[in-house]
Amino acid sequence: MKVLVTGGAGFIGSHIVDELIKNGYEVVILDNLITGNRKNINPKAEFVEGDITNKNLDEKINFHDIDVVIHQAAQINVRKSVENPIYDGDVNVLGTLNILENTRKYNVKKIIYASSGGAVYGEPEYLPVDENHPVVPLSPYGLSKYCGEEYIKLYNRLYGIEYCILRYSNVYGERQDPRGEAGVISIFIDRILNNKNPIIFGDGNQTRDFVYVRDVAKANLMALNWKNEVVNIGTGKETSVNELFKIIANELNYKDKAIYDDPREGEVRRIYLDIKKAEMLGWKPEVDLKEGIKRVVNWMRT
Repeated sequence: MKVLVTGGAGFIGSHIVDELIKNGYEVVILDNLITGNRKNINPKAEFVEGDITNKNLDEKINFHDIDVVIHQAAQINVRKSVENPIYDGDVNVLGTLNILENTRKYNVKKIIYASSGGAVYGEPEYLPVDENHPVVPLSPYGLSKYCGEEYIKLYNRLYGIEYCILRYSNVYGERQDPRGEAGVISIFIDRILNNKNPIIFGDGNQTRDFVYVRDVAKANLMALNWKNEVVNIGTGKETSVNELFKIIANELNYKDKAIYDDPREGEVRRIYLDIKKAEMLGWKPEVDLKEGIKRVVNWMRT
């Protein structure tokens, strides 16, 4: 089976590629290398440098040969989406639509789509948040990811393309860019390793559900066998940013304080995901937060 991974040189995508190759799949990576990195590219995969918004993508990729698309490529910066909603929509809505059109045109059997459990639901009405929770995004990013979900479901109804939508919680792990916008764990670790105080936006009591990247990669592999499902991928555990800082400070033996700054626009106060459906389908997270942080620290030190 041949799998196209968009964003396959990126943080999450590259781990998915590694997992696929380890399990004997043929892999084609599509990445524009804006946030992806050549160093992340598995040498056993075929690499195509290109953009999901390119209308002539089928001149670069032989979609006839592709059985499944795992669509990870996206604009993931929440603040950038608030500042520039049109750019966010171009990449996340039109880019996804462009990928879908190629799957339709060349009879690709299935698409697995990375959505955001942290952004599509908005401010939770109840916790933990399950897949039936109302969708009320607080940012253009959350809306654009949900829009992608709806297009994918529509293409299933109209053209019979199978899908699996994975709503990730906050993913962390090796290869996450500490200079990027997302990824509080790698940002905190990077600042401490460089003798700078971590910055906490707001009072630090906001909570997130932090899931380890290799667990997410395994979920994508399992999703190859899940049919037309929307599934939360998280840990089902809630951790405040203040608690997170303590765990990281403890791991790094850091005695100084964090700096507190104004809260950010478009971010939810509390969220963690109900993962019963994923567990029912046979997936569950294996790496807990302390162990995951230890692994990221080791990776960042080398």
